[in-house]
Amino acid sequence: MNLPPFEQVVTDHGPTVLRVCRAVLGPDDAEDAWSETFLSAMQAYPRLRPDSDVVAWLVTIAHRKAIDQVRAAGRRAITLPELPDRAGTDDVARSDASGLWDALRALPLKQRQTVAYHYLVGMPYRDIAAIVGGSEDAARRAASDGIASLRTSLQTGAA
Repeated sequence: MNLPPFEQVVTDHGPTVLRVCRAVLGPDDAEDAWSETFLSAMQAYPRLRPDSDVVAWLVTIAHRKAIDQVRAAGRRAITLPELPDRAGTDDVARSDASGLWDALRALPLKQRQTVAYHYLVGMPYRDIAAIVGGSEDAARRAASDGIASLRTSLQTGAA
């Protein structure tokens, strides 16, 4: 079985990779990780075995690129000319979905990743465990704990 042309891989799996990047990084920083994922994938694609699971391969690359961005952001200093008195009401980033992004961002990294990979990408826990490390049962538990935390956080925020 031959692999499809790389352009077709990007077309077919680009939205899935973007969902993974958004789940790990949030909506603002996801596009850079998405681009870096496909740049790396393009370089490695000619060496990919024909029987490879392309989605799992891409999600693994996206996961690593997103983690690289999380680590890099932790090393950068944030400078502001002055602190605002309060957040603006017309802030585009504070949309109706911002509560969900805030709740996702508050989850521990492994929970956020397992929730994203299982519920957004549809990956089985066995594949998730291979990507984030640990056992299939640990991935299942992390996703379950993450969903429970999201429910609690979103119900508390709605009240």
